[in-house]
Amino acid sequence: MRTLVLLLAAVCASAGLVSGEIKTPQNVPIEITSTGETTYENGLATARDNVAIHLGNTDIYADYAQYNSTTHDVELRGHVRIYRDTSFYTAESGVYNTETKKIRTTTGRTESEPYFLTGADVNSISENGYLVHNGTFTTQDSAKPDFHLHARKIRIYEKDRVIFQYVTAYVGKVPVFWWPYLYQSLSDTFSFSISPAYTSNWGPSLLTQVNFPITDNIKGSLRLDYFGRRGPAIGFDPIIDYGKDESSQARIKSFYIQDQDPNLNQTSIPRQGIPTGRYRLSLEDRTNFTDSIYGIANLTKLSDPYVMEDFYPGEFRIDPVPDNVVALTKTNPFFTLTGITRFQANEFFTTTERLPEVVLDIKRHGLFGGPIFYEGESGFANLRLQFPDGSGFQNYNSNRFDTFHQLTYPNTYFGWLSIVPRVGYRGTYYGKTWDLGSTTFVPPSNPLVPDFILPPPTTANPVKFDGDTFRSVFNTGAEASFKISRTWENVQSRAWGLDGLMHVIQPFTNFSYVKEDGPNPTSILQFDRFEPSTQLRSIDFPQFTTIDSIDNWTVWRVGVRNRLETRRDDQTITWLELDTFFDVNFDNPYDRTDYSNFFNNLRFSPLPWMSFTVNSQVPAFAKGFTEVDTQANVQPLSNVQLTVGHRYLNGNPFFQNSSLFVVGGYYRINDNWGVGVQEQYEATTGILEEQRYSIYRDLSAWVASFGGVIRDNAGVNEYGVLFTITLKAFPKFGFDLNFDPTSQGE
Repeated sequence: MRTLVLLLAAVCASAGLVSGEIKTPQNVPIEITSTGETTYENGLATARDNVAIHLGNTDIYADYAQYNSTTHDVELRGHVRIYRDTSFYTAESGVYNTETKKIRTTTGRTESEPYFLTGADVNSISENGYLVHNGTFTTQDSAKPDFHLHARKIRIYEKDRVIFQYVTAYVGKVPVFWWPYLYQSLSDTFSFSISPAYTSNWGPSLLTQVNFPITDNIKGSLRLDYFGRRGPAIGFDPIIDYGKDESSQARIKSFYIQDQDPNLNQTSIPRQGIPTGRYRLSLEDRTNFTDSIYGIANLTKLSDPYVMEDFYPGEFRIDPVPDNVVALTKTNPFFTLTGITRFQANEFFTTTERLPEVVLDIKRHGLFGGPIFYEGESGFANLRLQFPDGSGFQNYNSNRFDTFHQLTYPNTYFGWLSIVPRVGYRGTYYGKTWDLGSTTFVPPSNPLVPDFILPPPTTANPVKFDGDTFRSVFNTGAEASFKISRTWENVQSRAWGLDGLMHVIQPFTNFSYVKEDGPNPTSILQFDRFEPSTQLRSIDFPQFTTIDSIDNWTVWRVGVRNRLETRRDDQTITWLELDTFFDVNFDNPYDRTDYSNFFNNLRFSPLPWMSFTVNSQVPAFAKGFTEVDTQANVQPLSNVQLTVGHRYLNGNPFFQNSSLFVVGGYYRINDNWGVGVQEQYEATTGILEEQRYSIYRDLSAWVASFGGVIRDNAGVNEYGVLFTITLKAFPKFGFDLNFDPTSQGE
């Protein structure tokens, strides 16, 4: 027969079992039920067999329970289970205090997603904190977890942090790491990866990475790598959040290896003088001093010019020459004031040093609230172009003061025609120029190569420098555009994602006239200088930023934009867009043909899972080069993704001819398996430049991936394979579509 004992504050026990007053915490009722015998003696309420205790948001179950109304302790024995809020505790025996909510157990286990904790003794040290002796911590809900941490002492604070002392990390039953102290935030989980690898550049290798919080605001990533042909390497990459509301952040990357074979080279570019001690130390920092003042620092110190290519190839492909810049910026609704310091920290890279540069940028705004808008930019810079040591080029420097001011008058005429005329002035002072009196310079024959750009001076044949100069630049022009549209509501097609169709046509034009008054532009020292590109340059100021390469020009840009728009998911989306434009070169120092290439940029997204782009330019009216970039992305099924791309370039004087095909795909076989592939083929040379293959497997608490890459570096073949096992704290499966066996630690 089931027996019920109801204990209420300041109320005598009923059912003829007990008599006297029972004290309960803060007048909260305690309900105790059991299927066995219940007794009350000397302030002790005892229940046996299938005991259930309910107190507020806490439920307790055990084979035996005894409640002490004086101390508010509940002694529990046999199959103890305690549920409190979303936390769950199990133990063989223990004591729970109903007033302080503290728990003391032996051979206890707690569950509070996403972690599970067991220990010989579990004792409460605060309302939400526990001290565990000889404890085990894991994120996998299994009697035999794939990964766990075992510590002599564990202090755990629910939904906040865990602190371990003398802790060992185990993979299965194998110990892999030991720490005297480890801090683990429960909002940022511990992660661990092991990656056996092989590449032609590294040899047989083992890459390991441990990510762990150090404090609430500091997270660390420790790399312990071994490269069979290079030797052991170590790296530590902390991320530090600091300042008001932790809105500022510093990221540090460090790496060191005593390279056993520094001259090993898997490229066709010769190397020499590589040191054995190779390192990388980088800092990326943004400090928010106030709501309107912030500073940035991007600093990188390298042991040699090839350390990024050898050990951080993923970063190297994006940024082969890391910059070294420190800047402080003050923002305002009307202006931005920036101070910049840029220096050559790595003497083997060409660097335009700015020691310092201060720029005041005044944003476009209406003068006195009227229809005329003003914008301007003024700056002073101490500039120095530093070439690599031993390059044979001659460094040069100059002070430069530059000021630019422009007025615009945007207006709409006839209710549909937008015209924005502009007029501006730029004045630039240079503390030093080139004396070209004794220099013989033959202009280039190719009309796509500017005729005013001198090659840099050399130490063997230096150019004589002259005194200061001042240059004036006057610019004027106008932009104009208008739109016409037509709608077809009856155009409906589920197959093509059409729910109505609107065609918008927007012709546009931009005329730009620039008159330079001063010394021959060839004598201007080049700092913010002309850089080769296949795309048209801006013909507006201040968008045209290569101010040291300004020359006279008269250019008229003409184009039309076509857009087809439809409705989808209660939004208006662009179904198809085509931009067509070209330049009429009355006088263009950067392109001495009469007309530029004819450009067509097409973007087509008929369905959410399909997109197609073609950016092309052809010499339709005059001599030039041809470029066509095509890319298609298709995901016909939720588990299949395909990408096809092609880049064609022919006849450009600055870049090699290319017909590059890139084909890739990913297939998610099921919840646990996925495969990916990517091929890169250069048709002009007939070389399959790169092949990538990868397989992914979900292993419950881990994600395993296996991949291989084959590269043909202009006749030098490079091979690589990588097997990675990564601990995932939260059960989810993601795929790295940019898998690269040589991109660990990036």
